[in-house]
Amino acid sequence: MKNQIKLILLIFILIFTSNFAQEMDNQAAILYNEGNSLLHSGDYTGAVNKYNDALKIQNHYKILYQKGIALKKQNKNEEAITVFNSCIGANSGFDLAYNGKGGAEFSAGKYLDAVHSFEKFKSLTTSQQNKNNADLYIALAYTQLAKNTKADGNHEKAIEYLNTAVGYNKYDAAYLLMAEIYCDLGKYNDAITAADNALNNRKSNSKISKVAPYYYKGVAFRNLGNNTKAIENFELCKNDPTYGPTAKYELDRLK
Repeated sequence: MKNQIKLILLIFILIFTSNFAQEMDNQAAILYNEGNSLLHSGDYTGAVNKYNDALKIQNHYKILYQKGIALKKQNKNEEAITVFNSCIGANSGFDLAYNGKGGAEFSAGKYLDAVHSFEKFKSLTTSQQNKNNADLYIALAYTQLAKNTKADGNHEKAIEYLNTAVGYNKYDAAYLLMAEIYCDLGKYNDAITAADNALNNRKSNSKISKVAPYYYKGVAFRNLGNNTKAIENFELCKNDPTYGPTAKYELDRLK
């Protein structure tokens, strides 16, 4: 344990020493700050131009990081990934570079790459909030992988991805997709459990419908022959614009 503590302290010292050893050139810093002002004002192209001018003077990791952010803001994700990789090359211990890279990879649909970047971010950051955020981002990436895999017809692999996702973060949308897939697979008790997990872990700012889990519970209970429970759940979502029409159809069949 004592040796482990010494190793951790040594790593922190090396990182901080590396950061302080690479002070920013004065002229580069002026251009860097001008780029930051443009970035904050929403002029992303202007910001990139300032960062490029600064990089001609000094290839500083902070300048590269900000350039990557500005490119990502313009949805130039492949360019952003390249710049974040350069940032990591300039300072491999800069945790935020991996977070930025993961975000660009996620936006580019490179979800497994994003997972790896967020894992690295989580391993480097000392902030518990950042670690929690990394877990959420990883869960989001695995959920997207599950959606794509489901669309390709590989439901079992999609469930595997979703179980991995909720292992990182009890993400309500992952549980909801799990409920849908379990219904498709005829695993109705598992579908009910997943739908209940979606309900129990739904946040106030959630993107999933409040009633969506009830719809899949209704489907599951109907297929299990429990019409009373099926009707109870379909009733809860019959006025929803997305699930309502199908729920009403189901209710007409059951009553």
